Amino acid sequence: MDHFLYRDGVLHAEDVAIPDIAAAVGTPFYVYSTATLTRHLRLFEEALAGLPHLVCFAMKSNGNVAVVKTLAELGAGIDVVSMGEYLKAKAAGVPGERIVFSGVGKTREEMRTALEGGIRQFNVESEPEMRALNEVALSLGLRAPVAIRVNPDVDAKTHEKIATGKKENKFGIPIGRASEVYAEAAALPGLDVVGIDVHIGSQLTDLQPFEAAYTKVADLTRQLRAEGHDIRRLDLGGGLGIPYERTNAAPPLPLDYGAVIRRTVGALGCEIEIEPGRLISGNAGLLVARVIYVKSAEERDFLILDAAMNDLVRPSMYGAHHEIVPVIEPAPGLEPHPYDIVGPVCETGDTFARQRPLPPCAEGDLVAFRSAGAYGAVMASEYNARPLVPEVLVHGHQFAVIRARPTYDEMINRDSIPAWL
Repeated sequence: MDHFLYRDGVLHAEDVAIPDIAAAVGTPFYVYSTATLTRHLRLFEEALAGLPHLVCFAMKSNGNVAVVKTLAELGAGIDVVSMGEYLKAKAAGVPGERIVFSGVGKTREEMRTALEGGIRQFNVESEPEMRALNEVALSLGLRAPVAIRVNPDVDAKTHEKIATGKKENKFGIPIGRASEVYAEAAALPGLDVVGIDVHIGSQLTDLQPFEAAYTKVADLTRQLRAEGHDIRRLDLGGGLGIPYERTNAAPPLPLDYGAVIRRTVGALGCEIEIEPGRLISGNAGLLVARVIYVKSAEERDFLILDAAMNDLVRPSMYGAHHEIVPVIEPAPGLEPHPYDIVGPVCETGDTFARQRPLPPCAEGDLVAFRSAGAYGAVMASEYNARPLVPEVLVHGHQFAVIRARPTYDEMINRDSIPAWL
């Protein structure tokens, strides 16, 4: 469910008409709904009610400081994967004890910054990283809280580029080597081993892979405790998918996901951490664009939009589907027309959809990409020297620009010309 609905024939974000935002900020732009972000976070809180837990929003899905602050003020923790994300979380007012630092290639500088600024735990991905963290912690006279990420060799049944839990993936240590790695970690004086971390992928629409992975984590917890380790925290990652295509069967609900957690690890007495990103932010955002031209070709018609692959790369990068809808509700019974929906970037890959049926469109019409709140603005670029898309946050009848579109001068002035030119 989201809070983007037609009212009197016009698409609204909560109580704000989308054309009003377009008139104020120009197109294309991203718009996020506070009510939807709030509802989705609370669904996870309800799913884990009664268990000691922390829901850590995966900031890589949407890194806007205002979005992070919205969730943090509701009690969410934040999962970060870089120094930039860590510093943005701190700028949003997130206390260190609610920040989990994940990521495959943490640098010593990142480790030092997080240790000095406060951190709940590092999710350690490898033995070299573990040893580096030990050195940094000792140099500061501190002990770093760590959970070691294990790779359970579970097929998440998702897109190959976002599967992270198979043995050929770059993430974590093989679960079969956990005993020896935990033994080394326990012997390092700069580390405080607090738990186990696992994350098997993103956009999962089946609970079975979660069940398989978490069952392995439960067995490993018992084994490590028998070997003398105080395993008191389990970070189970994120990955629960959202319905990009509304005609398909809906993915499992957070309540069903919570039932898997209770069934597999709920009796271990551990504090549970989860790291949802897409399910919290995905359906909380739209990308709104304007039709520049309707172009008729020999075999098809094209809708050429002012949004492009640099603004929303998921269709080009993953072959991802986004529902695209007119901002002005079409009249009942209007026969749809198939369009190739494309942007102005000079690549054939700048295609959002092929032969997508839409109500007949005209130059100047507004269209909205649904489910664009995750991995949309955060993956945008300035390819073709196109300024980054602005982001807008709606709260009831109010809206605010939470990242402005840079001017061309601002974009150009970030480059420097050397003295010899």
